[in-house]
Amino acid sequence: MMVLIVIPARYASTRYPGKPLVELKGASGASRSLVERTWRAAMEVKGAARVVVATDDDRIRLAAEGFGAEVVMTSETCQNGTERCAEAFDKLGGGFDIVVNLQGDAPLTPPWFVEELVAGLRADPVAEVATPVLRCDGRALNGFLDDRRAGRVGGTTAVFGRDHKALYFSKEVIPYTGRRYTDDEETPVFHHVGVYAYRPSALAAYPRWEAGPLERLEGLEQLRFLENERPVLCVQVDAKGRQFWELNNPEDVPRLEAMMKEMGVE
Repeated sequence: MMVLIVIPARYASTRYPGKPLVELKGASGASRSLVERTWRAAMEVKGAARVVVATDDDRIRLAAEGFGAEVVMTSETCQNGTERCAEAFDKLGGGFDIVVNLQGDAPLTPPWFVEELVAGLRADPVAEVATPVLRCDGRALNGFLDDRRAGRVGGTTAVFGRDHKALYFSKEVIPYTGRRYTDDEETPVFHHVGVYAYRPSALAAYPRWEAGPLERLEGLEQLRFLENERPVLCVQVDAKGRQFWELNNPEDVPRLEAMMKEMGVE
């Protein structure tokens, strides 16, 4: 099956304008932009036929072309990364069996997250959309809780049923646990990793639906599938000892840089 990876990158973010071009220092002190680090992560994924950056901004286009990425220019009217992936897929002329949306704010996404996600979608012939979930340890969960107490929007959490179909995604910490955990303790909370794999049928349908109330309230694009009764398969992935975090707020920059230093990520 032919796999396309699209990295949607928008400059005009309301919460963090210019986020794709924010510089992050690696373990050796080398500084690279967020979109470059995400592209480098995508290039490590085995089995991907093509990797493109999809943007509507010339600043991002020039930066991406400067580090060697293929760029697809998309419309300013795209409301989110899924719509941008759908437009990029169309502009490339289709021809792919699975399209992966590797959002440009997750430079620490290990390649096996994407590989296992694609494998999960391939193994379920009925599923049209899949996304990875990572069980939080106490360190990650307490980071979420600290963000919420400080009034910051941190990572997204997911709850799903026995069939691994998503019940809900939220920027609140769900399910409620009622206590804190030690750093290395396993918790019942799952961190939603901001990556999606779609079959072309799902991408074709998505832009035709209007954003529903839950998507607008939470600001989470995947809720549009649930609000239109399209199941989302949650594929549990293993961090294998690696830390994972997304760049959601300026306060996340030092957190990510500390993680990269600790893990030796250049």
